[in-house]
Amino acid sequence: MAGGYSNREISVAMHKSEGTVKNQVSSILEKLGVRDRTRAVLHAINLGLL
Repeated sequence: MAGGYSNREISVAMHKSEGTVKNQVSSILEKLGVRDRTRAVLHAINLGLL
């Protein structure tokens, strides 16, 4: 996500289905309390996760 990759690109790289990646991204957004991928990455940086 932090690299700006799409769910499809992430799924190919991780050898997972696109649906699985979509569910995992949704889970990350919910856990970080943000509404989109950009805010998730920025919040993760602020928390020192990235």
